Amino acid sequence: MSPSRRRSVRSEPEDGQPPGRGTGWEDRAEAWIGWARTPDFDSYWQFRDAFFEEVMPPPGGATLEVGCGEGRVARDLRDRGHKVTAIDASPSLIAAASAADPLSTYVVARAEDLPFADSTFDCTVAYNSLMDVDDMPAALLELARVLVPGGRLAVSVTHPFNDAGSFSGMEEEAPFVITGTYFGRREFHFHASRDGREMDFDGFAFALESYSMALEAAGLLLELIREPRPASGARHQCRIPNFLTWRALKPIV
Repeated sequence: MSPSRRRSVRSEPEDGQPPGRGTGWEDRAEAWIGWARTPDFDSYWQFRDAFFEEVMPPPGGATLEVGCGEGRVARDLRDRGHKVTAIDASPSLIAAASAADPLSTYVVARAEDLPFADSTFDCTVAYNSLMDVDDMPAALLELARVLVPGGRLAVSVTHPFNDAGSFSGMEEEAPFVITGTYFGRREFHFHASRDGREMDFDGFAFALESYSMALEAAGLLLELIREPRPASGARHQCRIPNFLTWRALKPIV
């Protein structure tokens, strides 16, 4: 059964002040734990393998995940051989992640102000979390700072084109319509309902060049970029990309 969504998007200037949410999804932690821990419930289960197989580098000395939520990405990284440290701004989500995975390290922190020394991690990961931080360019600066030279950043975000509009109807050939603007930073809100579960999502949508400029400012070099399709046999297929994934390198100077 597809989720029903009530979605609104509001444009704001690139230099607009962030709303300062501070504690991330603390106000909906319980709802997100139930949502994320229901197997094969949302798109994560259909797209994760492509991310881990194509975008993630092999395990190194230490891996950092930012915006870990209740920990499902961190647990999947652990199961693939990564020594994981993960952060989130929500104390309740960090507590849930730590309880489910005592082998990894979980810390309450914001992506824009990481409590780690320079050049600490071989790999940093932001899986569908850069849209939720208050200051995406600052978060990328921090992710680059804590990377060792030669280390890599692996990212998934909701696709900038998908974020810019919506289909005009439910019929198979309904056109995709952009009613506002693709450019700039746009604040979004939507409510999702599926199989008795409810979840409110909010954050920011960005144009592709906004991510590119933030990578450039952080001194990271783009190695690959992908627009993944759902896994074969997935119950939901797509006409436009849902996600954009990439891997970037911190060069050895």
